[in-house]
Amino acid sequence: MIGGVVVLVAVVVAVGPSAAGRGLRSVDPATVAAAVAVGAVGTALAALRWRVVSDRLGLPLAWRGAVAECYRAQLLNSVLPGGVVGDVGRAVRQGRAADDVARGLRAVVWERSAGQVVLALCALPALTAVAVRRGSGTVLEVVGAAALVAAGAWWVRGAVRRRGRPAVAVVRTDLRALAAPRTVAALTGLSLAVLATHVATLLLAARAVGVAPSPRLLGPVLLVLLAGGLPINVAGWGPREGAAAWAFTTVGLSPATGLAVAVAYGALGLAATLPGLLVVATRGRRGRRGRRGRRGAVRPVAAPVEEETARA
Repeated sequence: MIGGVVVLVAVVVAVGPSAAGRGLRSVDPATVAAAVAVGAVGTALAALRWRVVSDRLGLPLAWRGAVAECYRAQLLNSVLPGGVVGDVGRAVRQGRAADDVARGLRAVVWERSAGQVVLALCALPALTAVAVRRGSGTVLEVVGAAALVAAGAWWVRGAVRRRGRPAVAVVRTDLRALAAPRTVAALTGLSLAVLATHVATLLLAARAVGVAPSPRLLGPVLLVLLAGGLPINVAGWGPREGAAAWAFTTVGLSPATGLAVAVAYGALGLAATLPGLLVVATRGRRGRRGRRGRRGAVRPVAAPVEEETARA
């Protein structure tokens, strides 16, 4: 979290706070409405991806409940540091509903990982193209980034092994279940569709700032989204703005424009999660009514995954 704050402050100071203000001022009601609609599509697709993973891991999950949980998770991810708190919550609730919290956590980890892998694979050509245009210095940066990714993968592999053979066996079992060709195709297609909604929202932000959407923006947009997934962000802010201030210069735009687009995107992304407030409020009222109606009975505050799983 501290790293995200440092990056955000450094970018705003270097580029100028007026660029951030420009991004916020550019967001109008029509753009917000469009972002909420696009976000609804993305949330529904992400919920379907979660359901595919859960079914393969033996945790049946109703789609309506998954949509509600995804909205709640996105809301929490957008207002709390790290960008993963909401996902941890939905994983724990799903696991408790099935009396297997560990499996619930794994389902969410694999679901999020599928999206990040597809995003990384899509952003790699954009990063390579930038490296070719910018010369050897950027090539070295790409090599360094690849080395960091490899080191991270090696660390994860070592951590799993240190947990012992049971952990390795569990991971292998999950991978075998998820590696079925039809499952891989479904997860890839859904991840591409979810990614398309994020790209669309960022292009909405660019248009609001005054940058006409065009194919040349696809590379910078993918790089911004890739940076936004780093877990050092503060409610989504930090690396995303730093990446935008740099990435948009690769297509001839100024760092100030990149920062303005990122800030507008952050505002639109937050607006798209606001339906999560309705989920929290609705489930909270149901939980209070349930506790009043069943004196002495133990009933958790109604979570959508639990309710929908029980109905299924």
